[in-house]
Amino acid sequence: MKFGYWLPVFGGWLRNVEEEHMSISWDYIKELAQKSEDWGYSLSLIAELYLNDIKGEEAPSLDAWSTAAALAAVTKELEIMVAVRPTYHNPALLAKAVANLEHISNDRISLNVVASWWKAEAEKYGIAFDQHDDRYARTNEWIELITRLWEKNNITFEGDYYKVKDNVLQPKPAKKPFLYAGGESEAAKTMISSKCDGYVMHGDSPEQIGQRIADMRERREKLGLPALKFGVAAYSIVRNKEAEVKKEIDRITNVKGTSRGYKNYQQWVENTQLESQLSVRDYSVSNRGLRAGLTGTTSQVQDQIAAFEKVGVDFFLLQASPQLEEMERFSKEIISNLS
Repeated sequence: MKFGYWLPVFGGWLRNVEEEHMSISWDYIKELAQKSEDWGYSLSLIAELYLNDIKGEEAPSLDAWSTAAALAAVTKELEIMVAVRPTYHNPALLAKAVANLEHISNDRISLNVVASWWKAEAEKYGIAFDQHDDRYARTNEWIELITRLWEKNNITFEGDYYKVKDNVLQPKPAKKPFLYAGGESEAAKTMISSKCDGYVMHGDSPEQIGQRIADMRERREKLGLPALKFGVAAYSIVRNKEAEVKKEIDRITNVKGTSRGYKNYQQWVENTQLESQLSVRDYSVSNRGLRAGLTGTTSQVQDQIAAFEKVGVDFFLLQASPQLEEMERFSKEIISNLS
């Protein structure tokens, strides 16, 4: 089992806690990434949003791509998984940038391909916003083109959304960057099973995650393609006593419908197609993180991790708050005892 984490480009993950003591700054990001390598974390996901999804539209947020380039230069082993939204990036230009990042990082860049959901953000930045299934049609074509550009020169491509003529991209990456994606709609699962290398899921129980993994494995086998890697988002709380865990969960799920991030959350729900209905408690922590159940004493969290591993999960993408302190605690209590 490998452990990754979401880079705190929004200053935290809690929609009901104003101050999480995680500065939205390069200094904090750099310190966290460098220490995480020593703590046994193997990858970091950098979300791509130009507005702050968690703390509200007016709050600052860091840019994903310039942050990724900087991290590539100051880390040694960490896989840097950058979220990318095809509607925001010409595939030929993005292919060129990623190839360059691959050389800077010594082949540690991967992509998490995300079909855009935030209409208000797109309008603020002058980006066309496609409806749900159109977004996945565009994304399918985007992945097809970007993959060809990494593999060969003199590519001519004419699709419904993108066109290039006699493209030359040099230097090419030493190997094709790994492509992850997530989603629970039929359009998403069809795309991922045919075009991607890994499937990342919102938090849910081992039983529900196991069902999704079984479904995607079956789809993949029918296509005759190599096995996918499977990851799960989870919010982690590790304490000595169950009462301490409950106290922390109560603190972070004290829902305030007036909080600045609530409007963003409602737009996300409206523009996605999820398999299960969300509760207000789910809203309080990003990416349904509490549903994964990595909250408890050391032994309880270890048992839950084992249950996920049994159903086929390969890695976790963790969130925690405040992140430096909680990631170090998780490393000492969990990662060091599993290795």
